[in-house]
Amino acid sequence: MTHTRIAVIDIGKTNAKLALIDAGTLSEIAVTTRPNKVLPGPPWPHFDLEGHWTFLLDGLRDMHAAHGIDAISVTTHGASGVLLDAEGGLAAPMLDYEHDGPDAWAAEYDALRPSFAETGSPRLPQGLNLGAQFHYMLATDPGLAARIRHVVTYPQYWGFRLTGEVASDVTSLGCHTDLWNPWEVAPSPILGRLGLDGRLAPARKSTDILGPITADVARRTGLSPDTPVACGIHDSNASLYPHLLAREAPFAVVSTGTWVVAMAVGGTDDALDPARDTLVNVDARGGTVPSARFMGGREYEMIRDGSEAEPGEADRAAVLAGLYLLPTISGNTGPFPGRRGGFTHDPPSEAARMLALSYYLALMTQTCLELIGARGRVIVEGPFASNRHYLDMLSALRPGEVEATVSATGTSVGGALLFAAGWTPPPASPLEPSDPEALRRYAESWRSRVENELPMRQAST
Repeated sequence: MTHTRIAVIDIGKTNAKLALIDAGTLSEIAVTTRPNKVLPGPPWPHFDLEGHWTFLLDGLRDMHAAHGIDAISVTTHGASGVLLDAEGGLAAPMLDYEHDGPDAWAAEYDALRPSFAETGSPRLPQGLNLGAQFHYMLATDPGLAARIRHVVTYPQYWGFRLTGEVASDVTSLGCHTDLWNPWEVAPSPILGRLGLDGRLAPARKSTDILGPITADVARRTGLSPDTPVACGIHDSNASLYPHLLAREAPFAVVSTGTWVVAMAVGGTDDALDPARDTLVNVDARGGTVPSARFMGGREYEMIRDGSEAEPGEADRAAVLAGLYLLPTISGNTGPFPGRRGGFTHDPPSEAARMLALSYYLALMTQTCLELIGARGRVIVEGPFASNRHYLDMLSALRPGEVEATVSATGTSVGGALLFAAGWTPPPASPLEPSDPEALRRYAESWRSRVENELPMRQAST
């Protein structure tokens, strides 16, 4: 069957989106969004799953009425799963992975978790390891274990709501969960240690079809009861997937959003440093992909504080003369964890502040690419692909290698391609930076300051 118009459910950490993709052109016909609001406890901060469900059903109904929908795909942020009871309801609310509750149980969890060599998952703070979320939830809700029938990864939760079929997928399990051994393609021992043996839903390929939508979903949206739903994919892997289909290794994809995730196809996974937020992702084909990341989108919003200032030549000169933003701005993640970052001195203007921020994000991206041994073309996806100052710096540091792909929802094309037959990347020439030597000198000075750990004050926000 030919699927001409594919609705992609795309739940990012900041926003929930529904995009309608034309399979022939891989262009977006329609997009609607809502904030991914976190609700307070009890029992803990949790995602508004019912609010999302209403939003998605309304969006599917409206898009189908206006354009027609032939198939549904799902992509979501990682570090997330849902615990279902025997009736298919929530055994517990879905914990926000930025809640610090799991940190109080870190010693107990560390005694249980498998090693980096077994899982490719670095030990991360808060609930960024899905196993740590489950450990915290089980420890603080004594009745929870008895209520759990299925553990599903997050894209497949929406697949379950749409089809009634339970599953997990290899890309979501392979996203620093501690739950998966990517080399043996099997669950890790942590599930048994948590008392969850036999409850992880079957791991399937992202391209598998879970089934058609339920009669209730068909009634509420007007879609055909035969509308198929793909198993789904982790969002950074959705950004990677089109290039995995169309390019020969080595190359790298930089997926930008709340997280900036660098993924090196053909990179090296034998020298990764888990203390610097490097990890092994699992791609849609089940292959291992050395990866590194930092919370670049979050840091961008924190520092810019709503500013839209565009730098001129005077601002550029002021920044290149020695205004640096040093890591880390948001949380204890990224290649420089535990650092308290900020500007080396007060920016002389809002525009200079924005330029130094863009350079910082590019320098952090380059650091991530170096940590995973990235080689060949580097394709920037998502919001940062529209930031010419970010691209200027990155292309100066990787001459002849950087391309940019701009889309309103950077992961939606990858989600749609779980149904579409193939993709040929549009012709793209590597970006040419302006005054690359000046940018490289700036980068060297930034690196020197970071390596020497000069005193830093907290960035004003």
